Amino acid sequence: MQLSKTEEQLMQYLWKLDKAFMRDLLECYPEPKPATTTVATLLKRMIGKGFIDYKTFGKSREYFPLVKKEDYFSKQFKGLIKNFFNDSASQFASFFTRKTDLSKEELEALKEIIDAEIKNK
Repeated sequence: MQLSKTEEQLMQYLWKLDKAFMRDLLECYPEPKPATTTVATLLKRMIGKGFIDYKTFGKSREYFPLVKKEDYFSKQFKGLIKNFFNDSASQFASFFTRKTDLSKEELEALKEIIDAEIKNK
């Protein structure tokens, strides 16, 4: 399952905070801040999707992620490669290195990362 853009933004805040009450999440938003009811609706949908859960403290809820940021990003990235690059990491790498403004130093750093992974395989 996937998060909408607004859910993903809220999830980014929750990943950063690790656990948070509604007021903590609202503080993360830039002005103009969304209504509390809007954030509550997003949280409810994200609970339903299995991305977050909460603990109750009196009348307050402390929310926390159930999905790690790295796991979510990995799944999204694999979907991107599958849907836009014919499931080819090579096509993605070709596009990424040609169509971004990477410096020679950044490309060399990527090459070192790839070479290290090749050695580990």
